[in-house]
Amino acid sequence: MTDTTTDTTTATTIAATSAADAPLAGADTGARTLADRLAEVWIELEERLEHVPVLRRLADGTVTIDDYQRLLFNLRQQVVDGSPWISRAASNFDIDHFELRSAAIRHAEEEHRDYLMIERDYVAIGGSLDELRGGRKNVGSEALSGYMFTYADRPNPVGLLGAMFIIEGLGAKRAAGWAARFQEVLGLADNQVHFMQYHQEADSEHTGDLEAILTSGIIDDAAADEIVRCAQVVARLYALQLEELDR
Repeated sequence: MTDTTTDTTTATTIAATSAADAPLAGADTGARTLADRLAEVWIELEERLEHVPVLRRLADGTVTIDDYQRLLFNLRQQVVDGSPWISRAASNFDIDHFELRSAAIRHAEEEHRDYLMIERDYVAIGGSLDELRGGRKNVGSEALSGYMFTYADRPNPVGLLGAMFIIEGLGAKRAAGWAARFQEVLGLADNQVHFMQYHQEADSEHTGDLEAILTSGIIDDAAADEIVRCAQVVARLYALQLEELDR
């Protein structure tokens, strides 16, 4: 992962999915229109990710251990912020949004140690823990985290369900495939790709919870518009994070 575009490692493998594989693509009746709109956002994300050099190298088998190490380095700096912005969002849901507040609290608790998995994987491939912990966000990660915290400060930030659609969708639909491909090309052990392997199962559960909320009837038209808009922004910023590795 040396050049900016290259470092979009997380991205190329994502792009390899079709709209039919998009999270929520099979949602029913009440959320059907919202599901269609979110599937369109997913397709746009895939189209962008398929141009990410590092993911192309992962797909064609020319990816290097340096690519993988730099990917983990950059992801860790943003993943550290995941639980805090979810917790902040939870604190801004009022009693009329109690179900969303409870879901956010549970989610924050489940994810607040995720960055430690990245740290263990990083050290297992020869990286320095001190350097990793002393790293800074790249410009894409700065933009993504800044947006998440700002949005989480809004009263009843329902739109963040769109952010979860993108982020959890990537974990559920792509992470394990990336892990398997890194192992195949680089000969890595399970304890070197644990973060990605873990998120297939964990984020599949989260996407199931998300689908239940989106199809529950509590999402009105205004909230649906916010969810779709947030998904669009987060999809673009997540891709930017991958495009700007180390910058």
